[in-house]
Amino acid sequence: MEVPGSSKSMLATQEEMVEARVPIPYRDQCAHLLIPLNKCRHAEFFLPWKCENERHIYEKCEYELVMERMLQMQKIREAEAKHKQSHKQGTIPSHS
Repeated sequence: MEVPGSSKSMLATQEEMVEARVPIPYRDQCAHLLIPLNKCRHAEFFLPWKCENERHIYEKCEYELVMERMLQMQKIREAEAKHKQSHKQGTIPSHS
């Protein structure tokens, strides 16, 4: 499931994600970091002060993905606005 335009690539295979029982909504470019995080969480009985390093690395990856998507959306909106502006300038205004 490669995302076009993303700088991150899928490192976890579909089989690895199924085997690790990663929920479908979490099967993104950061899934390879979620697998060891969830293993750590189970091993440490979900104690919040355990697995902090794994959680930080995973959350940083997710943050970077969100920021990348926001930047892509901003570029799309700017391109659409520029396209609308160029069409607006090319038309003759009608006076009613």
